[in-house]
Amino acid sequence: MNPSFRRVLAKGFTLIELLIVVIIIAILAAIAIPQFSNTSSDAQEAALDANLNTMRSAIELYRLQHNNRYPGAVATSGGTNCPAGDAGTSAATDAASQAIAFTQALTMYSNAAGQTCKTNPAGGAFVYGPYLRAVPGEPVTPSTTVAIVNDAANAIPTATTGGWRFNITTGQLVMNSTNVARDQRKYYEH
Repeated sequence: MNPSFRRVLAKGFTLIELLIVVIIIAILAAIAIPQFSNTSSDAQEAALDANLNTMRSAIELYRLQHNNRYPGAVATSGGTNCPAGDAGTSAATDAASQAIAFTQALTMYSNAAGQTCKTNPAGGAFVYGPYLRAVPGEPVTPSTTVAIVNDAANAIPTATTGGWRFNITTGQLVMNSTNVARDQRKYYEH
């Protein structure tokens, strides 16, 4: 064999060269991994903003079609021409039944009085809605609960329970949390 040929066969990576490559890869990983760890929080906050936009649009459309009344402000139970078992069930007399009325008003067909029905039976009495297939969950905590408040003084949440907070007097919908988002705004300010 030719001596120069042996020298070519004997060449390879030294331990020092391999260590330098491994160190460079470790440095690049240390820079990149924190960037990816924040993406889930960013995605949750983007989903929060999108869900708020969707719900606020549905609430405003409901208000325009129901004589300036917000969903949850009137009873959704009863109504003529709605088949048995399809009618809304809320009396809207307390916060719990108003939360049910809010959900039913946005996810079922309704008439001008705000009464709801799962279907729009023949005769067309329930001509409005549904505005949403389902009330979307709040993606940060995640929660689907809706807390109903009745006056402007209760517009700002005082706890971090999550879910939605809706004021049936002013129509304000916010996330029911006083925690701070990544952009340093409180979640209820989104």
